[in-house]
Amino acid sequence: MTWMLIRLVLSLAFVGGVLWFAARIARKRGMGQANGLVEVVAAQRLGRASTVSVIRIADRVLVVGATEQTVTLLAEMDGEMVEATLADRELAAMTGSAPAGGGVPGALSPRRAPGGALAGSVFDRGSWGGFVQQMRERTVRR
Repeated sequence: MTWMLIRLVLSLAFVGGVLWFAARIARKRGMGQANGLVEVVAAQRLGRASTVSVIRIADRVLVVGATEQTVTLLAEMDGEMVEATLADRELAAMTGSAPAGGGVPGALSPRRAPGGALAGSVFDRGSWGGFVQQMRERTVRR
């Protein structure tokens, strides 16, 4: 019984060490940084391998189209207009009403988690939806 407990503690320590090491390497390579220079404001899939994304780079806001082969600049937007639109959508999500701009179904959706008690937790549906979408993009047959 004691030997099994010692093996359990050593196994957990080993797994914790591997996770710590992986997180350290990821941080060095710049993965998982929320305060970076580039931020994806919103994205919408158009097909199996094509998306339209709104990206903020420093003080510029760009609309880009991406396929498997290329990334194309579609437009440059006013940063204040993007902020106002996102604020309208967040307000509409909190109140449960339609956005002031009319709310186009299937329009670009912000990648920020909606407010609520479960936001950011394991039970947050938005977090799991984003994870599933990323896994689908990685496992698409080419």
